[in-house]
Amino acid sequence: MSDLIAVARLDLAELRRSRWLAVSLGIYAVLAGIFVLVGLRESSVLGFTGMGRVLFSLCHVLVLVLPLLALLVTGQVIGRAREDGALEFLFSQPVRRRSYFVAITGVRYLALALPLCAVLFGLALFARVAWGQAIPWDFLWRSSAVTAALLWAFSGLGMLVSAGVRSQARALTYLILLWAAAVALLDFALIGLMLQWRLNPQTVLLLASLNPVQAARLALLSSAQPDLATLGPVGFWIAHRFGAGALLALGLLWPAIFGTVTWAWALRIFRRGDVV
Repeated sequence: MSDLIAVARLDLAELRRSRWLAVSLGIYAVLAGIFVLVGLRESSVLGFTGMGRVLFSLCHVLVLVLPLLALLVTGQVIGRAREDGALEFLFSQPVRRRSYFVAITGVRYLALALPLCAVLFGLALFARVAWGQAIPWDFLWRSSAVTAALLWAFSGLGMLVSAGVRSQARALTYLILLWAAAVALLDFALIGLMLQWRLNPQTVLLLASLNPVQAARLALLSSAQPDLATLGPVGFWIAHRFGAGALLALGLLWPAIFGTVTWAWALRIFRRGDVV
């Protein structure tokens, strides 16, 4: 474990030096502050007000932002270390490839997940003290778990790109395209498929759920609104066919499985490929 701890300390120092910790915490805090300013008013959105509304709106923005942050913080780490000679230096020491890979993945995932959890719980406690808002603990725990699983899904995907693509420019291009496909394009593609081939609800749900972002969205929405009324007839069908518990399990398990599979694939590529 000594080589793993040593690499983790080095990578944590690199993140602190490059201000990634401050950047991620700042992004979360700014988004939280915006939704506090506009969300704690006596208006109703989706049938609830106050702190529940703030957390719900914030989490739905986070499911769009978190994949990009996870891809950027992991997608170029190996290529950058290879170019500046850090990999060659580290592996001239008694450092195993697996330890290096586990250490940088763990440090970079925690650098995104821990500030996120701190902001979510800090926001709820601040609203309780400052405005006497009730803390929706159930939704808070569920949203923290779902967003953490989503972060892991795209951290694994980012490590796969980092291990498999040697060119920094190509890696950045792939990362942006993957984020765009996950966040921006899939909804339009599903709508086009529905209009062109008139797919049944089961097929649409299956295609949507293959995307970890969509699975996380369904899990968050079902946590706040179990009948999924905002999705219309498809939402009622999903709610009555599967229920909030099954959608929450989907939003937790599928991103976790997706991230683990892509991470294991990336580890295999890294252990068998050239270091420099």
